[in-house]
Amino acid sequence: MTQIIWIIAAVLVTFTAGYMWYSRYLSQFVGLDEDAETPAHKYEDGQEYVPSKKPVLLGHHYSSIAGGAPIVGPITAGAVWGWVPALLWIAIGNPLMGAVHDFVSLSGSLRHEGKSIGYIIGEYVGEDGKNMLLWFAFLTIILVVAVFALVVGIVFNAYPEVSTASLVYIGLALVFGVYLYQLNGPFIPGTVLFVGGVFAAVWVGLNYPLALFEPTAERTADIGVTVLFSGAGEWVPGSAALGANTAAWIPVVMVYAAIASALPVWVLLQPRDYLSSFLLYTGVGGAIVAILVGTFLGTSAEPLVIDSSISAFNGFWGVEGVFLPLFPLLFITIACGTISGFHSLVSSGTTAKQLNKETDARLIGYGGMLGEGLLAAVALSTLAVWGFANPSGGIGTALPNFASGGGVILTSLGIPETVGAVFMALVLVSFLLTSTDTAVRLGRYMMEEIVGLPAGRTDTGLNASIGSIARGRYTNPILQVIPAYLLVVSGQWVTLWALFGGANQLLAALALLTATVWLANWDEAKQLASTGVPMAVMVSITVLGLLWLIFYENLYANLYLHFTGALDEPLAGEAIASSLVQMALGLVLIGLALSLVRIGYRNIRSVRSGTGTPTAEPSDD
Repeated sequence: MTQIIWIIAAVLVTFTAGYMWYSRYLSQFVGLDEDAETPAHKYEDGQEYVPSKKPVLLGHHYSSIAGGAPIVGPITAGAVWGWVPALLWIAIGNPLMGAVHDFVSLSGSLRHEGKSIGYIIGEYVGEDGKNMLLWFAFLTIILVVAVFALVVGIVFNAYPEVSTASLVYIGLALVFGVYLYQLNGPFIPGTVLFVGGVFAAVWVGLNYPLALFEPTAERTADIGVTVLFSGAGEWVPGSAALGANTAAWIPVVMVYAAIASALPVWVLLQPRDYLSSFLLYTGVGGAIVAILVGTFLGTSAEPLVIDSSISAFNGFWGVEGVFLPLFPLLFITIACGTISGFHSLVSSGTTAKQLNKETDARLIGYGGMLGEGLLAAVALSTLAVWGFANPSGGIGTALPNFASGGGVILTSLGIPETVGAVFMALVLVSFLLTSTDTAVRLGRYMMEEIVGLPAGRTDTGLNASIGSIARGRYTNPILQVIPAYLLVVSGQWVTLWALFGGANQLLAALALLTATVWLANWDEAKQLASTGVPMAVMVSITVLGLLWLIFYENLYANLYLHFTGALDEPLAGEAIASSLVQMALGLVLIGLALSLVRIGYRNIRSVRSGTGTPTAEPSDD
């Protein structure tokens, strides 16, 4: 049988080559300058623009970009189409497309006052192009918040130990922020103390698991869960489709994200992301080391080989009983493990406002995305070890698979399987919580640029005007979490995940378009293949994928079969409404994207043909 070490070996080879050579070329290509003043220094305000040490910012960036998608996506894709197609897309696509996307998004933002990709493209194609991209990004953010909050709820239901551990490490982060930024405590001793506390949170969670309602996962029956609310919880919105405990955690996560997004970055975002990065590095790095040790020394509880339920290739339409075309849906399903538009919002949102030196962008932008690819490879390895009997189960079955398979892998290092599984579940939630509140913060940044707010300033949103409410740090999160919550509780989370994947990947194409426009206007001699080719590939893939979702999954498989009586169980009213909303949203996203591509292409053609004039040099802020 095939050993899972070959999955890790493949990505390590291509990722190492990409970082050693391609990222060095890209750094020279965009002219990173260690002595140049970054937006973090130019607009330092103690709120959003805060220069950060490289390891601290890498921790924030990595924690923010890595959510549930690089785990759920590879696991689901590997089960549906086979582990070989999933591995090839991760190993090849990540260094040539995803890491390039993250790096140029960060580099472009550095040269434009730390502003978003929407602002950047607006500098060259005009206000209409800027607003279209910002609205596209804002709508995508709502999908991100919906999906990530849902995934956290699912994990908290399956592993109540993790809900306790998460509360502990968030509390530790708040204290660490005060220690570091208000008391000026020494950095290294504080790191040792508080990182130790984060790992101790796993022990606290194992001994004091917490749930809002009785968990539905079978494994929770004998672990002594503390349940806060009695009864079945039928009154909780979404409980019929998701279960009361899962449905109840979702609004809690969204309220947390709204509050966290309004706080200054030093209070929670920076210290929490830095502390959790050690948890995340240990989870990903520990799993890779465990695979190496278990393979060569045979110390794992089970052989680290690909389970018989996972095939190398299941055909173009996927495993039997799942009618899904490999092209384009494989590339949308894997999503963030290879390339993700959400990363462009992080890179040109929070990260660009905290970068201490331009040269840090190579490790944080390009290297951070390779780190997410390693997470995707680890997720694919957990699938290979544990197996996946029900590929159509999607999120609900993929997430426990990651923790369970990870627990088996960590036995190679002498860690009990139950402890390892809880630890890997906490790793997943750490990614998700940081990504969720970062997403809400980024959504505010998008609206600040749509409505208008000078760099280095913020608005509380309490001035009663419509513009103030829309962009305010206390009021804007409400505009995001309410529609996100309504999407989740409809019960249509399977198609919601697909819509999120399509929108996210299409946003990646638009970020690459933005970078291509920037480069074309910067210097007519600049080659555009590094960003232009991935952009064209992603536009084609994602538009076709969204069309499949709109017309087959929703219009035909849901609405047509429902109204013709062909479904075994008719759809509920909220499910029908959700399908209609998803179809409308998908069409709007496609229309915005294609309009932007047309505008961007027209700008590039005019500049390169000599009929237009480059708008600005990259350093002209």
